[in-house]
Amino acid sequence: MSITLRALSVHFLTATGAVFAMLAMLAAVQDKWSLMFLWLVVAFVVDGIDGPLARHYDVKTNAPQFDGVLLDLIIDYLTYVFIPAFALFQSGLMGGWTGWGSIIIITFASALYFADTRMKTADNSFSGFPGCWNMVVLVIFAVKPDFWVSFVLVALLAVAMFLPVKFIHPVRTERWRWISLPMVFAWTVFAGWAAWVDFYTESWAVWGLALTSAYLLGAGALQQVTDGGRTG
Repeated sequence: MSITLRALSVHFLTATGAVFAMLAMLAAVQDKWSLMFLWLVVAFVVDGIDGPLARHYDVKTNAPQFDGVLLDLIIDYLTYVFIPAFALFQSGLMGGWTGWGSIIIITFASALYFADTRMKTADNSFSGFPGCWNMVVLVIFAVKPDFWVSFVLVALLAVAMFLPVKFIHPVRTERWRWISLPMVFAWTVFAGWAAWVDFYTESWAVWGLALTSAYLLGAGALQQVTDGGRTG
């Protein structure tokens, strides 16, 4: 297979995320939340591997007819933001005006963040919370906190999107990658299992999700503290 075809195949792989997004949405409108999250986990896995492949095959040079960054952002908005926000509202986990408030905050703030040219730091981390609402909402489904706790969490993370607080990219942030990669892999396994058992509250996956999520959310800020407050 030529290098051009290999580079094109990476774009095709990325584009499958749109298919998984549609399958997740179809499950969501039928209130099949476990199935929805399983499709989102599949999309999450694709998103985790297409980036390294794109850099390996240098898709900007070998398949420039498609903008891989734009393609990735479109699919990320669907799978990371739009569908999880719908699920949070439609599931009834957020009562009354907090549900409406959450979907407005999530979709509006994320649209701005995804277009923010300052979203990446010098070490390939994110400046501000990177809009990974698929991970947040999945944990809310698994833990089922009081709706006020969920709303406060959504509001705080939305504000954090535009603060100079660093959040690691588990694959691209080199510092602590030896632990970040196993952590995101473990999170993916826990997420898949939690969805598979229909978010059974006694499942060991719930504790695994809580621990790995805490690391993935806080590692960047901890790096900042040890770096003297620098975001990049």
